[in-house]
Amino acid sequence: MASVIHVVAGVILNEQREVLLALRPLDKHQGGLWEFPGGKIEVGETVQAALARELQEEINLVVLECAPFLLIDHDYGDKKVLLDVWIIKAHSGTPYPREGQRIRWVKIRDLSSYAFPAANTPIVTALKKKWNDAE
Repeated sequence: MASVIHVVAGVILNEQREVLLALRPLDKHQGGLWEFPGGKIEVGETVQAALARELQEEINLVVLECAPFLLIDHDYGDKKVLLDVWIIKAHSGTPYPREGQRIRWVKIRDLSSYAFPAANTPIVTALKKKWNDAE
């Protein structure tokens, strides 16, 4: 039986109600799909500490304030994940792809045009419901 991998993801919104997405590297699980930035929680690390560390390492952001948004259990068959999703309420720094990945600001209404790992589907649904982008 596969163990569960605890992962944290940050939903980062700008003033135009666009959300920041990152493209998963092709050599990673679910590679080539878009995701909300984040990563694995290390042993002994709190969820908030992992979120702060991952966003600093991946996209050069310092988390100043965040709040829990969703908790998603997903079984990919070859891997089980517990996805801890947080809304980033305040941050410093300008997003920059520090690991060579592509990043992109996307309007919430356009999220359905992007391919995500299946575990991310509830995030897209919740964002559309919470911030119904009817422009």
